[in-house]
Amino acid sequence: MGRCLGLRSVVLVWVAAAVVAASGPRHAYAAMMSGPVAKSQTVLALPSNMVPSPVTSKGHHCSSSSATYISRPKLVEVVNGLLGVMKLPSTWAIPYEHSASEEVAANNTWQTKYPSALASFDQIIANAQGKKIALFLDYDGTLLPIVNDPEAAFMSPEMRTAVKNVAKFCPTAIVSGRSREKVFEFVKLKELYYAGSHGMDILVSSADSQSKTNNDKEAKLFQPANEFLPMISEVYKPLVETTRSIKGTNVENNKFCVSVHFRNVDKKDWKLVAEIVDNVLKAFPRLKQTTGRKVLEIRPVIDWDKGKAVEFLLRSLQLDDPESVLPIYIGDDRTDEDAFKVLRKRNCGFGILVSQVPKETGAFYSLRAPSEVMEFLNSLVRCKEKSP
Repeated sequence: MGRCLGLRSVVLVWVAAAVVAASGPRHAYAAMMSGPVAKSQTVLALPSNMVPSPVTSKGHHCSSSSATYISRPKLVEVVNGLLGVMKLPSTWAIPYEHSASEEVAANNTWQTKYPSALASFDQIIANAQGKKIALFLDYDGTLLPIVNDPEAAFMSPEMRTAVKNVAKFCPTAIVSGRSREKVFEFVKLKELYYAGSHGMDILVSSADSQSKTNNDKEAKLFQPANEFLPMISEVYKPLVETTRSIKGTNVENNKFCVSVHFRNVDKKDWKLVAEIVDNVLKAFPRLKQTTGRKVLEIRPVIDWDKGKAVEFLLRSLQLDDPESVLPIYIGDDRTDEDAFKVLRKRNCGFGILVSQVPKETGAFYSLRAPSEVMEFLNSLVRCKEKSP
C-alpha cells in the first residue's frame, strides 16, 4: 500500500466497519463490492479481527440475500466527505520512510558534522605541519570492501601499493579483528606493524624480518590475553558444531577471539544464530560477545581493545609525543570506535570513519569507501614527496 497505510485506506476500513455494525445482526456480513471487479483493481479488505462473523444472533448463517452490499463508488464518496472534516489522533503513529530529498538532507547534515577527509585534506595536513604522521588502518571494510567469504578478503594490488608507499613516510600499523598471522597473509607487507585479534596480539617488529632473531621477535610481541588461548580454542568447537545446521554461518578462529559471521545467513535466522551463541557462552563467563558488521565477536573479558592497542603502539614506537606526532586512525567498524575515542581523549590526532551511510561516530572525518581510503593514502604520499 505504498510507503505506509494511507489515511484514505484507514478511513475506508473504518467506514466499512461502521456500515457493517450499523446493518444489524441480520446484516452482519458486509461485502465491499456490488458488482464484478476488474482483476487489476485493488480490493479493500477488512482485517480478520474486524470482520464480523456471518452468523445471526440466533445462530443462523446469513444468506447472500440478507447481506448488505456497498458499492465502491459510494464508499469512496463517503470517505471523501469524511476526509475533509476528520484527522488522525495525535497519538496515532504511522510508519514513515524518508523521501529521497530527506535522505539527501540528512546525509548533508552528517557530512557537515563529519566532513570528507578528502575535501578536508589541506586542513589535516595543516594540523600535521612540523609533525610526523602515525597511521593506523583497519583491514576489512577499510582497505577492501566487505566480502561474503572471510577467507577471500584479499586487498587489491593498487591498495597494497598505496599502503606500501605511505609506509615509506609514515609509521603504519594494521589494527584488525583478524588473527595477526592471517591479516599479514592478506597484506604481505613486512614494513608495517600488525595488531591482530582487536589489538590483543601485537607484533612491533616487522613481520618475518630476517634481520631479527627469534628471541628478538618474541620480545617484540605483546599478548595481553595470552592466558585465554585455551579457552578460545575450547569455545570455538561448540560454536562450530551448534551453528553447522544454519546455512551460511562461518565460524572463524582469530587466535584471541572467535568471529561468528552471519552475512550469508538468511535474515530470518539471524536471531537464531545470536541465541545459539548466547547459549554457548553461558558456559564461558570469562568471555563476552560484541557485534560488528554482520559478525558476532567472542572475546576475553579484559580491559583491552583497539584503542588500548593504539596507545600501546604509540608508546612502543616512541610516537606518543603530541607535540611531534599526529596519529590518524581509519576504520569502518564499531570496534574502531574505541580507537576514535582514544584520539579524541588525547586531543591529538584524527579518526576517520569509512561509511556510505550516516551514523554516529567518535571520528572527526569520514570517507565513503575503501576507494576513497586509497585516494587519501595516495594524497598523503604525494604531499610527503613534495615536502622538503
